[in-house]
Amino acid sequence: MKQKLAIFLSGSGSNARNICAYFKNHEKIEVALLLSNKENSGAKAIGAEFKIPSYIFTKEQFYSTDEVIFKLAHFQINTVVLAGFLWLIPENLLDKYPNHIINIHPALLPKYGGKGMHGMHVHEAVWQNKETESGITIHLCSKEYDKGEVLFQTSVAIEEGDTPEIIAKKVLALEHEFFPRVIEEYLCVEFDDDLV
Repeated sequence: MKQKLAIFLSGSGSNARNICAYFKNHEKIEVALLLSNKENSGAKAIGAEFKIPSYIFTKEQFYSTDEVIFKLAHFQINTVVLAGFLWLIPENLLDKYPNHIINIHPALLPKYGGKGMHGMHVHEAVWQNKETESGITIHLCSKEYDKGEVLFQTSVAIEEGDTPEIIAKKVLALEHEFFPRVIEEYLCVEFDDDLV
């Protein structure tokens, strides 16, 4: 029986699309559901492209009801992947999927993490502080932004003259290269365990 992923996204979803493509014909893992807190995100288009159901939810549904959890249960989801999803995960979801909510952050945590540190905000802060490298952190979710157990980090050099936009492109290339592989490795190691 395959492990079933649900991907949460808030933006256009380049990571979500990349993950869907990676697991399209995988023997052990499939993307079974795409969820978003924004109607204009890439969830519906990516879902249509890969023939994966999509679901848009409100803040009230996410924080004040179990509706999202019911939707995940309906699709027999084992693991949640956050691919550019910006809301803090509520405790009921953390409790339902202990050690099975995986997030990616576009910096080398613990640097440049926490509330408000997402997307170009991160890359601009890295650039302003004249860092010589940046990178990605793939980690498990906890009750605080960007504080969960780190599964993987890798870095890329920042050259003199790099702009925040160039840094963003370099970091995104790392995200696309490594995020699906780290998900795969984490789940295949745990494949025989009793999951949710």
